[in-house]
Amino acid sequence: MVASGLLIAEVNVKTMCELGSGGVSLVSMVRRTLGNTGVQVACLVLHFHPLRPSCCLCGSFFRYIDNLHRDSIHYDCRWETATLFSLLLGGICFSGSQRTIGAVNGVLVFGIIASFTALVVVASGDLHWEALLKANFEAVPQSIPIIALSFVYQNVVPVLCTNLEGDLSKVRSAIVFGTAIPLALFLVWDGVILGTITTLGTEADKIADPLQLLRSTNGIVGPIVDIFSLLAIATSYIGFVLGLVDFLADLLKLPSGPNRPLPYLLTLVPPLILSLLDPEIFFKALDFAGTYGVLVLFGLLPAAMSWSDRYSESTQTPNLPPLVPGGKITLSLVFGGAALVILSEILENFART
Repeated sequence: MVASGLLIAEVNVKTMCELGSGGVSLVSMVRRTLGNTGVQVACLVLHFHPLRPSCCLCGSFFRYIDNLHRDSIHYDCRWETATLFSLLLGGICFSGSQRTIGAVNGVLVFGIIASFTALVVVASGDLHWEALLKANFEAVPQSIPIIALSFVYQNVVPVLCTNLEGDLSKVRSAIVFGTAIPLALFLVWDGVILGTITTLGTEADKIADPLQLLRSTNGIVGPIVDIFSLLAIATSYIGFVLGLVDFLADLLKLPSGPNRPLPYLLTLVPPLILSLLDPEIFFKALDFAGTYGVLVLFGLLPAAMSWSDRYSESTQTPNLPPLVPGGKITLSLVFGGAALVILSEILENFART
């Protein structure tokens, strides 16, 4: 996922140099490197994928509110609460300056780290290290799409390149160190879950959700999980909004920039409506989005675009150093790895039917 993000950044900066402007979206990158045929193929996925992340985030927030108010007399206010959430964060992205958005996101990230630390400390009270030596490799193929979806950030890479003015060194550092933080959090959290659930005996077999299991064994976990979930959803939502606004504006040829509300309305309203109508859309979309949407958009496409950028004679490539070393071998591994997961998922789904 780091390599694919760097490949997108590499193609994005080259496209910025060639077009002489910032704010280059994925559509423009595909059109420059893969031509109209590539755009048509990509749009088969791009047509239905852009709104899915926001649907997932709205749906997850709706479920979060749903759980909070399930036993409350204010249960009927959950629609209004979810709508206020989208309007508040969407309004910050629409009217806030880059500094304001960065400050808000920084506060949210600090809250995430603080609540995550508290959650790990509380949940790891009965951690058994020997449980981490066990492995079930048969579960690996099913976990890859969810892992890929968990590390999606590539949609904000064009925004990152624009904000950093195409400075490849800064872009590389931001992507590498930026993804290292969630990687560390994921590894720690997986260690806590796997080292705790396996020690709870038959109780773990009755409850499939690890968080639900932790809630049932420790009353302090619940409020911390609620805070952490809200902050995590908020930061992800801001990132997706910033990335999708430029993407939709370019895809649909809409005017973008300050005081241009239409791209924001198309980004915020449809996913909000869909998630309110079906709060479970978050879970329904996870596996499908991870396998097909994410691995096509941020697995196959980055490798194909970079290959065309580096080795196609028809592509006019600015003389910039590659962000990902290894040449054709690396690009083949990125493309082949994503294609293998997609193919295995297709075969598995076909076998089920």
